[in-house]
Amino acid sequence: MVEVFKTNVNKAEDAQKIIRQIHQDFEYYQVNFDLDDCDRILRVQCLDGFIASTQLISILQENGFDAIILADDFQPAAGFSHDFSVPSGVSKI
Repeated sequence: MVEVFKTNVNKAEDAQKIIRQIHQDFEYYQVNFDLDDCDRILRVQCLDGFIASTQLISILQENGFDAIILADDFQPAAGFSHDFSVPSGVSKI
C-alpha cells in the first residue's frame, strides 16, 4: 500500500528528521519527500499491509508541520506501487 501526503515541509533537514522519526515507529515503511514538488510530497509505502496515516500526520504535527492525504489521482514516483486507496473516514482534497 502507498499513501501520499501534501505537507508544508520545505527544508531537507526537517524532512530527514521526520523520516527518522517515522522509521523509529514504522521500520518497514519506505518513506521519502519530494520537496521540489509544489505540494512538498511525503510518500509512504508499506509492502505488508496498512499504513498508519493518522499516526504519520501526528508525527508531522508534533514537528510543527501540516499534512493531508492527497487524492488517489496523484501519479507515483518510480518504484512506488500504484495503489492509492484512501482509508474510509479520511477526506480527500
